[in-house]
Amino acid sequence: MASCNKDVFDDYYARPEGLEDPIYQQLEARGNFKSLTALIGKAKYKDILSKSGYWTMMAPNDEAFAKFFQENGFADASKVDSITAAKIVRYALIYNAFRTEQLSDYQSATGWVVDNAFRRRTAYYDGYQAETVNGASVVIVGVNRNSGIHYPADNNNKYISYFEKEYFAAKDLTSSDYNFFFPSSTYTGSNVLKGSIKESDIIAENGVIHEVTEVSLPLVNLEQYLKSNSQYSKFNELFQKNLVGYSFSQAETDSYHNYTGKSDRVFIKYNDFTLPFQLTNENFLKQADNDGQSDAYTLFAPDNASLQVFIDNVLLKNYASLDKLPLYIFQDLFKAHMVIGAVWPSKVNTFNNALDEELRFNLNTDVKDAKVLSNGFFYGTNKVQASNLFFSVYTSAYLDPKFTLATRIYNDGSSLREIISNINQRFTLFLPSDTVLRGLGYDYDISRSEWRYVSPINGAVTTGSIARSRLLRILYNCIVSTPEGEMNNLSGSGVIRSGEMDLPGEYIKWNNNKVYGAGNEVLGNAANIIGHEDQQNGRTYYVDNLIEFSEESPGVDLKNLAAPVGSEFFNFYSYLKNSSLYNVTGDKIEGVDLGTSYTFVIPNNAAIVKAVKAGVLPGNVTTGVPNFNPSLQGEKDLVADFIRYHILATKTVSDDGLLGGQFETLRKDSKGEKTYVSVLSDTGVLTFIDKAKKSANYIPSNSNHLADRTLIHLVDNYLLYTE
Repeated sequence: MASCNKDVFDDYYARPEGLEDPIYQQLEARGNFKSLTALIGKAKYKDILSKSGYWTMMAPNDEAFAKFFQENGFADASKVDSITAAKIVRYALIYNAFRTEQLSDYQSATGWVVDNAFRRRTAYYDGYQAETVNGASVVIVGVNRNSGIHYPADNNNKYISYFEKEYFAAKDLTSSDYNFFFPSSTYTGSNVLKGSIKESDIIAENGVIHEVTEVSLPLVNLEQYLKSNSQYSKFNELFQKNLVGYSFSQAETDSYHNYTGKSDRVFIKYNDFTLPFQLTNENFLKQADNDGQSDAYTLFAPDNASLQVFIDNVLLKNYASLDKLPLYIFQDLFKAHMVIGAVWPSKVNTFNNALDEELRFNLNTDVKDAKVLSNGFFYGTNKVQASNLFFSVYTSAYLDPKFTLATRIYNDGSSLREIISNINQRFTLFLPSDTVLRGLGYDYDISRSEWRYVSPINGAVTTGSIARSRLLRILYNCIVSTPEGEMNNLSGSGVIRSGEMDLPGEYIKWNNNKVYGAGNEVLGNAANIIGHEDQQNGRTYYVDNLIEFSEESPGVDLKNLAAPVGSEFFNFYSYLKNSSLYNVTGDKIEGVDLGTSYTFVIPNNAAIVKAVKAGVLPGNVTTGVPNFNPSLQGEKDLVADFIRYHILATKTVSDDGLLGGQFETLRKDSKGEKTYVSVLSDTGVLTFIDKAKKSANYIPSNSNHLADRTLIHLVDNYLLYTE
């Protein structure tokens, strides 16, 4: 009875017929994996690979090992040490079982993504490493998340790359993409690093075996390769000295103690968190558990000679030594050479670096070293990425310690940096030094992380966002889009709009190397040009003063224009100052707010007389003598509407061709709806057209007068709104 029961038990739990042998037994039985099975034993993986599990093994055959032994000075497998054996075996083991048709598919959380993978996570990881830091030996582990948060439970396993024809077809890649990294290998459509899959899909109880023609030691990551290759020692030195830190980890220290019995403190090695990725991170973004299957990082590294030229000619043009450079320069230098994504050689023009610039490398002439590494692609170059930050008008401030205040506000999210560093547009930049800014009341309080402004006129103190906004407005007026080099010669005179084309600033003037904003005319001063520097996207002028904005109502400016005897602005202003729109206190005009854009279209004296004769304005219709202060309400309303129709709201137009079309005025019609004036603008042309198609042309010699975000133009006719 007992025997019968045992037979039933054995039959029930017996190994099912037809089930393939485990990986180890399969390798052993085939007879052409003798070296591999010997190393599996040395690595103490025989038991693991003889049991149940779920592995993909990229198994080098004996022919591959014969080549490996010869290249690495081993007589045979018996001479390979256990550490090297473990590296080979564990790096050949991929987590989970993948047939050939699955290798190019991405195993996402929501299902399989066809032909979107070229990498898989292996059983190998570096673990604890000894490293010399400040002359002392310490135990470190590389951080395993780009956020800088380290997960002790994640061993930061290394990846192995393979190159399947299905993936190449889906990504429009060719054999040249493969051979760029492996020039001495042949692309077969099924390659594992520099080797190929000779026989695929050998099914085992605990996984899948693919026979490969090369032995692969675990690849180093980007940080390890950069650090180990003397060709890039200067680049690595800048990185290690400025962008690498160490943080003590109690959790890793405890694990290390439990694993080794040693009492060393363990530190997490991390990179500056402003960088787009950590060079030690094997996990790619880790936004999903397996996203490393489908993508990797790319690092371009200039060699020592090219980097030294860049250091001497660019970085140290105004600094005495590298240790004097601000941290953000090193951050930007490395961002310029980092790409979140695997940059395939044929697709280099489709990628941007971490500064959102196109990659400015010719892979045929500029790349001397190309490697597929455990966490990405490495390109060793004979040039430095010609980043906008280092060759634009922005550079004049960025790489000069005399301009740290301007650089700070350019960099603080204002978007000014992005504007003036755009190498594809040309600008003129007026740049005040720290000395100039501080002399005029502007400074940055580092202890409080806030801007500060002390008025040179009355000593009033403004801090925080208000002070920042004030300086931001001034510095934006110091940026001028000049696609044709319009301000390369300031010996003459002219007027031009500041800011970039899509985000207008205010109008400024120049005359004999002096530059004026509306505020300079109020203060009776100018910004003098004291030097200049030409960059790839324009010219930087160094100035001894600020290009100031006006803080007074445009009514003040109009009053001043009307003041001289015989002024052509007199008649219009006389109607204005006596109207219901005008407030003598501050010369404010109803509907005209400080900080808002306007255009004042002012009919000259003769045009006002003409309007009086036409009955458009109060006065003697026979002689045209104006009545500037009518008593009747109807006449007062007539004056107010006349004035409103000659003030364009929200836009500042000039004779530069930048703006044209229909523009809203301050006048409302009888139904309360907006009214409009048409504007024709071109170089030397500025015409205003009313609803009845009557035109008023600007008088160049008496137009383009500056006010607060406003231009005041004298015209030869009046405009009339008719319903």
